[in-house]
Amino acid sequence: MASHCLWCDAEITEGVSWKEVFGLSRPDVLCRVCREGLMVLRKPLCRICGRSFLDLSSDYRNGDLCYDCIRWEEGEWGGLLVKNRSLYVYNEFLKEIVALFKFRGDAVVVRGFEWAWIQLYREVFSGTLVVPIPLSSERLYERGFNQAAELARLLPAPVCEVLERTVHEQKQSKKSRTERLHLEKPVFQYCGEAERIRGKDILLIDDIYTTGATVRRAAKVLLESEAASVSSMTIARG
Repeated sequence: MASHCLWCDAEITEGVSWKEVFGLSRPDVLCRVCREGLMVLRKPLCRICGRSFLDLSSDYRNGDLCYDCIRWEEGEWGGLLVKNRSLYVYNEFLKEIVALFKFRGDAVVVRGFEWAWIQLYREVFSGTLVVPIPLSSERLYERGFNQAAELARLLPAPVCEVLERTVHEQKQSKKSRTERLHLEKPVFQYCGEAERIRGKDILLIDDIYTTGATVRRAAKVLLESEAASVSSMTIARG
């Protein structure tokens, strides 16, 4: 029986595979065209931010770090983030899907990422405590859901919503790099009991890693609240 693509509504006509019969995989909720529009990040990757080095000039890397991460590590924000890993390159196709998911209020879109998302968690971050990046109350009211929380709940891991956003600001996509890195007020505060994260390895969840400012600001708050370490995982690497 034919099903329809979760993102474009095209008919999916592929037959059932033996892997699906024995529970080793699940039927794809995306059509071939949408699936092929996703560009998987290929190794080698920057050790910290997870950027692919395949299309990056050697002038913008030193060893296993890109120059963005080298600048982070040399400044006041160094040492906060163990690593980020993302599934896909933030290409034009994925921008449209993220807009559908985040700005047009269609939370079910997240299911198109589910299988690869869970696999990435199991391969790289299994056993960590998952903390979604929060929205401001104004942004949450505007969208109706937090995209990071929706992604976090897909994972086979405990979700701990212990961060609160203290600053309602314009969308990150509207900001320059300089504006993202220089905010006068703290962006996040810890709002849970200290025992919930003390001594634990934390995995921050968000939809896109761009400059790394958001996850590092969140990581700083968590480490000050006695987390053992902080990493992050996102759908896209901008």
